[in-house]
Amino acid sequence: MSKVYVFDHPLIQHKLSILRDKNTSVKEFRELVSEIAQLMCYETTRDLPLEEVQVETPIGMATCKRIAGKKLAVVPILRAGLGMVDGMFAMMPNVKVGHIGLYRDPQTLEPVKYYFKMPPDIAERDVIIVDPMLATGGSASAAARFVKEVGVKNIKLMSIIGAPEGVATMQREHPDVDIFIAALDDHLNEHGYIVPGLGDAGDRIFGTK
Repeated sequence: MSKVYVFDHPLIQHKLSILRDKNTSVKEFRELVSEIAQLMCYETTRDLPLEEVQVETPIGMATCKRIAGKKLAVVPILRAGLGMVDGMFAMMPNVKVGHIGLYRDPQTLEPVKYYFKMPPDIAERDVIIVDPMLATGGSASAAARFVKEVGVKNIKLMSIIGAPEGVATMQREHPDVDIFIAALDDHLNEHGYIVPGLGDAGDRIFGTK
């Protein structure tokens, strides 16, 4: 069973309280999503392997540690996931980025892939899928499936707010994908929105409602 990590860091929780506020402006909301993603990235990458290197300082030689050649890729689910990418760039400027576009078929209600663009060496990389909201889990599960189909072995999911229903979907369909969230909310309402949540993350990031 995949593990679920809920971040309780004071800075994340403080910023999340402002993010939820219905009166937060588009500009501030967009900045907060990026800042929270940056803080979450710090913890999500905690298990990256290190190797010792020798570094010459102005005074002498120092034994230091660097990431041991680990290849990473960040894969946002369009469109709201794009709001988290800049924050992750701030922590990992050289990380590669793939993109997955999904929509829900009105007849079958199944996620349909309309855009899929990955780095050429994606099968050699560990992937962090990012999407601000883990609601039903349908999009996140489909994204994980599509990424696995191109050979990716190690996947993490990073969302800002999760619902129990979405977590359950991911654990059932992708028990090998660990989940990183800033808050686990109460439930989904009849329209599929997380309660209390923060509304539609994509609309609030891009000012489309």
